[in-house]
Amino acid sequence: MLEFKSFASSSKGNLYTVSDGKTRLMLECGLSWQDTKEALNFKTSSIHSILCSHSHADHSRGAAGAVKAGIDFWASEETISHLGLTGHRVHVLRPLEQVKLGTWRVMPFDTPHDIDGNLGFLLANEMGERCLFAIDTPYLKYRFNNLHTIAIGCNFAGDILRENTKKGVVDRAMRTRLLNSHMALETLCDLMRANDLSKVEEIHLLHLSDNNSDADMFKRKVQEVTGKPVYVG
Repeated sequence: MLEFKSFASSSKGNLYTVSDGKTRLMLECGLSWQDTKEALNFKTSSIHSILCSHSHADHSRGAAGAVKAGIDFWASEETISHLGLTGHRVHVLRPLEQVKLGTWRVMPFDTPHDIDGNLGFLLANEMGERCLFAIDTPYLKYRFNNLHTIAIGCNFAGDILRENTKKGVVDRAMRTRLLNSHMALETLCDLMRANDLSKVEEIHLLHLSDNNSDADMFKRKVQEVTGKPVYVG
């Protein structure tokens, strides 16, 4: 049975796992390796491989430690180059080229961000369950069918960001960066309407902004749009 877990989900660090009961994958490794081991209750040997979306520290901080510990690390060529990782545990992912990791088939796909090589992942297990994972991107250019779990970054709400910009809580440069590199609640709701959600069992909202979001409102709004159970963080 597909199980998605969140251990850290913020600008301070992101760490998630997905398992089908046979193969456990880590999605992002944005905590220090020591903090990652503690978060996983020191059961790092249960991790088959790590999938990393991009090289920003809050998504990749523990990468070098993970590779040193003998865990396979998968990311785009740009991410690997930026992190300076080498060795037989380091593997390149290319958009729309599927790889097999244990009992999972992983299809990486390109996503826009303010750094090259950002990827999202469509994961499918042997039971036919499919998980969509995408984070730190303003939109997705692909549509997805037969999803069972959606785990997606939803950083801010447009009205909250506008109000914070007026108050000076967020400067205009940061506002522009957020608009161009992270997903708004409004965009997420449009995305949900555009995709087939008939098999979706749960939705996880990830990486909410500390200042420009409202967890309860985000959860309520996405539940209203989708009719599905929604979890934050």
